Amino acid sequence: MTRLNRRQFIQIGGAAAGGLAAGVGLSTKWYGLDPDEVADPGTDGDRVVPSFCEMCFWKCGILAHVKNGRVTKITGNPAHPLSRGHLCPRGTGGIGLLYDPDRLKRPLIRRNRGQMQEFEEVSWDAALDLVAEKMLKIREKYGPEAMALYSHGYGGSWFKHLLHAYGSDNIAAPSYAQCRGPREVAFHLTFGRMVGSPENTDMENSRVITLIGSHLGENMHNTQVQDFTRAIERGAGLIVVDPRYSTAAGKARYWLPIKPGTDLALLLAWMNVIIGEGLYDHDYVEKYAFGFDRLKEHVRDRTPEWAFTRTSIPPETIVETARFMAGGRPASLIHPGRHTTWYGDDTQRLRAIAILNALLGSWGRKGGLTLPSKVKLPKYPYTKYPGQSKNPPDMPKGTVYPLANEILSQGLCMASIPGTAAYDLKAWLVYGTNLIASLPDPDATRKALQALDFVAVVDVLPTEITGWADVVLPEATYLERCDEVHTPAYKEPFLAVRQPVVEPMYDSKPGWWIAKELAHRVGLDDYFPWKDSVEYAMYRVKHGGFDCEELKRTGVARGKHVPVFIDDGLEPVFDTPSGKIELYSQTLEKAGFDPMPEYTPPDEPPDGHFRLLYGRSPVHSFSRTTNNRFLCQVVSTNEVWVNAQAAREMGLRNGDMVRLINQDGVVSEPLALKATQRIRPDCVYMVHGFGHNSRLLKFAYKRGASDSRLMTRYKVDPIMGGTGMNVNFVRVEKAA
Repeated sequence: MTRLNRRQFIQIGGAAAGGLAAGVGLSTKWYGLDPDEVADPGTDGDRVVPSFCEMCFWKCGILAHVKNGRVTKITGNPAHPLSRGHLCPRGTGGIGLLYDPDRLKRPLIRRNRGQMQEFEEVSWDAALDLVAEKMLKIREKYGPEAMALYSHGYGGSWFKHLLHAYGSDNIAAPSYAQCRGPREVAFHLTFGRMVGSPENTDMENSRVITLIGSHLGENMHNTQVQDFTRAIERGAGLIVVDPRYSTAAGKARYWLPIKPGTDLALLLAWMNVIIGEGLYDHDYVEKYAFGFDRLKEHVRDRTPEWAFTRTSIPPETIVETARFMAGGRPASLIHPGRHTTWYGDDTQRLRAIAILNALLGSWGRKGGLTLPSKVKLPKYPYTKYPGQSKNPPDMPKGTVYPLANEILSQGLCMASIPGTAAYDLKAWLVYGTNLIASLPDPDATRKALQALDFVAVVDVLPTEITGWADVVLPEATYLERCDEVHTPAYKEPFLAVRQPVVEPMYDSKPGWWIAKELAHRVGLDDYFPWKDSVEYAMYRVKHGGFDCEELKRTGVARGKHVPVFIDDGLEPVFDTPSGKIELYSQTLEKAGFDPMPEYTPPDEPPDGHFRLLYGRSPVHSFSRTTNNRFLCQVVSTNEVWVNAQAAREMGLRNGDMVRLINQDGVVSEPLALKATQRIRPDCVYMVHGFGHNSRLLKFAYKRGASDSRLMTRYKVDPIMGGTGMNVNFVRVEKAA
């Protein structure tokens, strides 16, 4: 197996600056917590602690180097299947979060509700007593289901447990309805199994990879980028469908600069060619698929010529790329993507991607999509949850999204505005998610916050949502705490532990402690019978048959190897009504939806406007890292990509400071214009996560522009309730 050196790995991810950042390990003393100067101590430390990362949700294994009680460097754990000894720039930049001088340091209580940023530092007893008092009053007056939890991050498991014990199942993560939900529903409808996280792709063995709006290399999911790099190094062919010439497009044999919103038309045309020319996997489809004849008839008139008038992709290119991807089957992967909430028809678009994978025979095949397994650990014994007395109010009155398999975060937000749902939510507990930036329509979020009786926020940094809290509880970073044991479904079953690397700084506390203390104050001690999270984790590990001491030393343990491919003897099971891969979905038909994907044209921009597209930098995890001094040495702000010809026609030049004004008149902060040929002339693009307006984020405050502020409109997927946010349009004006 070819080993990648650090330079090879980083080059696939973007700029040479990113390579520099990873090369030096982004390490520092920061003994004086200087907010601007960073110095490399040049040491690996006097001890090394294995753990796993929380700079994004991928949870790569890390080795934290400590010297004289200070973390000096973070490197990848070679024994961990998700890192394999490598980290992305964000992972190595975790020190920047630990030693961020703007961290929340002590509990805060708002003294003037309704006025921003007027807080008083208090003791933990005072803060927790107030939260518990409010929880008890809300439960008595409205019922426990009147309290909701928003959670993002692995430490949120303690608060999910607390809310279930309290009697509320109103728990949501923006990562579902604003990100991955359509993908999970679409693949479950087709294969009876979701994609999961990490995604069940086997890119390192792919012969052809097709990316549809997936910005691998800018979206730095460590393991996938390593697999992607290996595949390209071994000669895999790459098709990239994207209105923008992304980093991945620079590695592609075919770049298809598609008209935004027309991806489903292209997918149907590819099916037309692959079925019409007999390029699909006949034996696989005959054995495992249901509804092929209906699909064949469905795409008969979805010709490349038909798709050309909608996508602007030439018919000959559609035919050539269809033949190319079919030539690599079954090791031909149409990547399912991650952020999939685009235009409101997203479940059907992802259904088309799932169907194409089925036609190529890639589900459960090497180089396609694996059938992963996971290590199963026993649960810690505690009292059974009481259950929720009322259904979640996440769907507005008269509206049902029948196939949503998680609670919709924007639905809970709307249910906090009186009269919009079956019953009103009265309190929020917010863990690790900046709802002002992560939910669509920020004005609606602010309106909901104003209507609530009580808001408590658990976070590390003073993001915008903390400014709306009645109580702010400062959590220790992932380098200062122990969390739940990590046992994801993966092609190599494993478990990993998060261990404290250093003691919590200031007066911050780990999430498990905060949840346990709240449980004690509201009479739920039976649900937290363990002394601390270490005792909890060791119980599960020990009773699962693993060596706790060895796990502390290595940070990771492998489970029993099981086959993950059909070709290795694994017989697939499809949890669908037919017991097969459903090209024709009986579940969708029964629910009153199109059983096979139907194309719907996107809205056209108003005169003088561009469609607003957004993505991420390989150095940042959206708004979670833009206050990080280390990472901002590499990328410190965002810019707006505009087609060079379109810029000239507006009298704008590269580097000009501009403002974006959306269709509803909302104006962005000033940001630099990037005039480039690498984007279509009907859209603009910017990196998400900049433009903070929290003054307590002293480094990120007013740095760059916020795309979230411009997303005043969204289209809801009628199948599962996801919010398509690529439906906003902007015009570009030179800033005064």
